[in-house]
This record gives sequence, C-alpha cells and structure tokens, in this order.
Amino acid sequence: MAKAFGRYLLDWEQQRCDEAVADIFGYHSLQLGLPMLQALRNNRMPHRWQAVQGSDWNPDRADCQAPGSVQLYCLPEALPFADNSLDLLVMPHTLEFCHDPHAALREAVRVLVPEGRLLLFALNPYSLWGLQHGLERRDASSLNAWRGLPYRRVRDWMQLLALDVVAADFGCHAPAVDTPAWLQRWRWMDKLGNTAWPMLGGAYCVLAIKKVHGMRLLEPAWRKRKTSAATAAAAACQQAPQRKKI
Repeated sequence: MAKAFGRYLLDWEQQRCDEAVADIFGYHSLQLGLPMLQALRNNRMPHRWQAVQGSDWNPDRADCQAPGSVQLYCLPEALPFADNSLDLLVMPHTLEFCHDPHAALREAVRVLVPEGRLLLFALNPYSLWGLQHGLERRDASSLNAWRGLPYRRVRDWMQLLALDVVAADFGCHAPAVDTPAWLQRWRWMDKLGNTAWPMLGGAYCVLAIKKVHGMRLLEPAWRKRKTSAATAAAAACQQAPQRKKI
C-alpha cells in the first residue's frame, strides 16, 4: 500500500469507526484485522480485544506491523469464541484477506449476541480505485480494490444470514496516488463525490445488527412468582362460598 494512499484510507476509516462505535454498548468487543486501525478506541465496553488473521499475517510487510495491543491470531472462518458471546465485532478488510469470505461472515454471525453489531470495511471494485488497481495489476497480498467485494454482494450475504443493515457509507473518491502533494490536489473530489456519485467511493463501511426472529425476552422469575401468587389469591376469593344472612 502506498504511504499517502494508505494514510488517506486509514484516516477515513478511523473517523467512521469513532462515530459508529461510540454509542454501541455491551460487554465484549473484538477487532479482527488491520491492527494499525484503532477501531475500538472510542468504544466504552469493559472487554475489548484486537486480533489479526493468522493465515495471512506477514510481519515482514510494512503495512502489517502490529502494535503491542494485539492479543490473538486466528482464522476468520473459525473464530475461537462461543456462540452469542460478542456484542460488537469490527472487521476492517477482513473478508478481503480470507479464503472464504462468506464463511467468515457466517462465523461472525455465530459469535454475535442477538442485537449485536457488526461493523465491516471493504474496498469497492466499482470505483476509480478499482480501475486503477486493475490496470496496475496490484499484488494480491496488499489491499486491492480490483479484487474487492462489491457492496451489493456483501449486503445480499448479510440478508441471507439475518443481518439487518443499519447504515452504509462510501468514501475516498480521490485517486490512489503515491505522493501526499498530488493526493492533496485531488481531495476536492471527496466533496463532489459524496454528493454526485457516493456509491463510487474507493472504500465503504457497513453497520449491521444481528436479528433473531421470534425471540422473546423472558421476565424475571420473581416477577412470575409474584404474579402467580396474586392470581391464586384472587381466584380463592372468587371461589369462596358466601355465607347466608340470618
């Protein structure tokens, strides 16, 4: 990943993360992939973990230097978490680096609690970045918009897995250039692209909620006992025989 291009993308994703996770509450959250992105820094859950994809992790790559906060190496298709155990899962470009993206998304649904949130980032192949990376024949081991997952495909997968899309945002409309000076000259395209052609941005993020149809919240046991006792007393009063007046 070019330095200027990578910083441009990382800044946009960091801003989206800070806005999205601030008001998501729960107990357990996980960021899977892209350790240089501090996806959970603005979240207030007591247990927050950061993991990287073990199969595609290469510490010799300049864009894969993990900070000391990484606690876990795992495969997205086989997460070492119990069913219904995570309240928030952030997957920055995780699907693009795994061998079976659909299986990884299905695994994400498994570990999320009902009403849990999934925040996903990916590159858009139907964009200027996709065209550039296709012409450049970019290395498959780096972020490659040409090999990215289209938003509509990801949205269809989510619908099949009972994930309701809450919000989607596109960004990074400027060309993927190498030097900061040239990138700054093209930044005017962000404002124009967000208004004129928002779905042609080089990257997108999706926030979805895990829905469990037919789920009903159980009332506390003490409330049931109290209600049953009151009902039994009322029934006894109604069934008691009335005394005859003398």
